[in-house]
Amino acid sequence: MNTAIQEVTARIIERSKNTRKAYLDKIEAARLEGPHRGVLSCGNLAHGFAACGTEDKADLRSMTKANIAIVSSYNDMLSAHQPYEDYPALLKKAVSEVGSVAQFAGGVPAMCDGVTQGTPGMDLSLMSRDIIAQATAISLSHNMFDGNLLLGICDKIVPGLLMGALSFGHLPSIFVPAGPMPSGIPNKEKARVRQAYAEGKATREELLDAESKSYHSAGTCTFYGTANSNQLVVETMGLHLPGSSFVNPGTPLRDALTDAAAKQITRITDLGDNYRPMGHIVDAKAIVNGLVALLATGGSTNHTMHLVAVARSAGYIINWDDFADISRVVPLLTRIYPNGSADINHFTAAGGMALLFRELLNAGLLHNDVKTICGDGLEQYTQEPVIKDGELIWQDGPRESFDKEVVASADKPFKVDGGLSVLSGNLGRAVMKTSALRDPHCNIKAPAVVFEDQFELHAAFKADELNKDCVVVVRFQGPSAIGMPELHSLTPPLAVLQDRGYKVALVTDGRMSGASGKVPAAIHVTPEALKGGLLAKVNTGDMIELDTATGVMSVLVSDEELASREAKVTDVANHQIGMGREMFAAVRTTLTGAEQGACSLFLGQD
Repeated sequence: MNTAIQEVTARIIERSKNTRKAYLDKIEAARLEGPHRGVLSCGNLAHGFAACGTEDKADLRSMTKANIAIVSSYNDMLSAHQPYEDYPALLKKAVSEVGSVAQFAGGVPAMCDGVTQGTPGMDLSLMSRDIIAQATAISLSHNMFDGNLLLGICDKIVPGLLMGALSFGHLPSIFVPAGPMPSGIPNKEKARVRQAYAEGKATREELLDAESKSYHSAGTCTFYGTANSNQLVVETMGLHLPGSSFVNPGTPLRDALTDAAAKQITRITDLGDNYRPMGHIVDAKAIVNGLVALLATGGSTNHTMHLVAVARSAGYIINWDDFADISRVVPLLTRIYPNGSADINHFTAAGGMALLFRELLNAGLLHNDVKTICGDGLEQYTQEPVIKDGELIWQDGPRESFDKEVVASADKPFKVDGGLSVLSGNLGRAVMKTSALRDPHCNIKAPAVVFEDQFELHAAFKADELNKDCVVVVRFQGPSAIGMPELHSLTPPLAVLQDRGYKVALVTDGRMSGASGKVPAAIHVTPEALKGGLLAKVNTGDMIELDTATGVMSVLVSDEELASREAKVTDVANHQIGMGREMFAAVRTTLTGAEQGACSLFLGQD
C-alpha cells in the first residue's frame, strides 16, 4: 500500500475521531429500533401501505420481508435521468421476485448545469445539492424501509442523495445508474465549433447543430464532467454493482444490472445475516479510494466541495490538503475529454472500470480492506458484467488497455500526478485542475483584469479589450454571494485568447467543474470576495502570480498597500431576485466556504 495514501487516511481518521464516533453512535441507535415500520402505530402503518396490493400488505404486516425504498431523480427533460421513467416498475418487479416489497419513497429535484449554463437558473445549481439531501431524508423519514435504491447520476444529484442517505446510514443503500448516451460527434469538433462561435466565425445555427449532435439521446453526457465523475467515485466507494457505471441505457446488459441491483439490496438488509449498512461501507478508506479514483482520472473539481460534504455526512473531516497530497502520488491514467479527446464510452471500450481498479490495486493506491454492497475487498470490481446464455455473470476484466491513448498503465501513466493543485497565498486558497493543461504546470505572472460578473467578461472579449497577457479575475461569484454558479461559458473566449498566443488564466470564487479544460483556472477561491476575501481588493493592472509548482496564488501588492485599500463592495442583488433565486436567501447566508463543502446543512457535532 502506498505510504502517502496510508498517511492521508490515518490523519483523516485521527482528525475525525470524535465526529465519526458520534455518527456511528447515531446510526447504531437507529438500528437498535429494528425494522422501523415495527415501531409505527397501527394507524401509521395502515397509512404506509394503504395503496399496496393485498399480497404486499400482508408482507409488510408480517415484518419478516424487506421493504425497499426507491428514491429517484427522474424527469424527462434531462437526458441522463429520462431512462429512470421505467425504473420503479422494473425495480418493484425484481424485488417482488425474491419475496420482498419495494415502494417509491420520493422524488428529488434534478437540475442540469448544461441547460442553465450562463443563465440566472445556474445560481441555484450548487444550492440544489443540499435541497436534494433534504428531500432524500424526507423520503426516508416515514420509518417504513429496510434498504434504499438511489436513482441519480448528474452534478449535484448524486452528492445530495449520498448526503441524505448517509443521514439514514443504518440502512443499506445501492445506487442504480442509467448509463451514458452513445457517442456523438468528436469532442474536438464540438470544442472547435464553440470557439469559432465565440470569435463570430460560426453561426448560432451551426453551434446548435454541433451541440445537438453531441447531446443527442437519452443517457448521461459522454464527456468526463461531474456526472460521470459521480458514477466513477460511487463505484469506487463500493456503492454500485461492479462495472455498472457506464453501460448504455436501453440495452439488455443495462436492464440486467438494474434487476440485479434490486435483488442485491434485499440480501444486505438487517433482516438477514449479511447486513451492510451504508454508514459502515462509507468509511475513511472508502472515501480515500473515491479521492484516488477521481484524481487518477482527472475528474470533476466540483468534488473538492462535494466529497468534503459527503465525508462530513459520514462523520469525517477532509480538506484540500488531503486532495493535494493524494494528487501528488496518484498518476493520471485516463485521457477523457476535457483532458483528452476520448469520451466515456471510449474509456469503457479501452478497459473501463475493471482495468482502472486493477491498475490502482496493483499499484497499491486503493485500500482493499473495505466493505462494498456485494462483498469484502475490491477484487470483484476488476471483473466486468456480461450477458452469457441469457444470464448476467461477471468475468475477469482486461489486464491491459485496448487503447493506450485513452487508458494508461500505472507504470507508464500520462502524468505522474493526478492533476489537481491547491494554491495558497494572500488571495486565499484555490484549486486548479491541471490534468487538461497544455503544459504540466501553470506558471503565469500577468496583470489582472477584474470583472464583477461573467457577462462583463464576454462584453470585454467582444470589444477586443482582452488581447494581451492577463489574469482574468471574476469575483463575487462565491456561495454566499450568488450561489457559486459554474462559469464554463468563460472557457471558449479565454481559449480563443490562448490560441492567439496570449498567456491567460482565470481566478474566481466561482466554479468551473468537470468542464475545466486547457485554460488555467484557479477556482473556488476562499474566502470569497463577499466574505472578506482579498479578491475584493484586487484592481485591474495589479500583477498576479499563479504557480502550480510552488503552490502560489498571490497578488503582487505590498501588505501596506492592500491594508490601505477599501474592499470593493458589489451589489449582487440582481443575482438574488428572479428565477426563484429570492427563495434561497436564507440558504445563501448559511453556506460554508468552498473548502468546507459550500454546505448549508447541519451535518453533526464537531
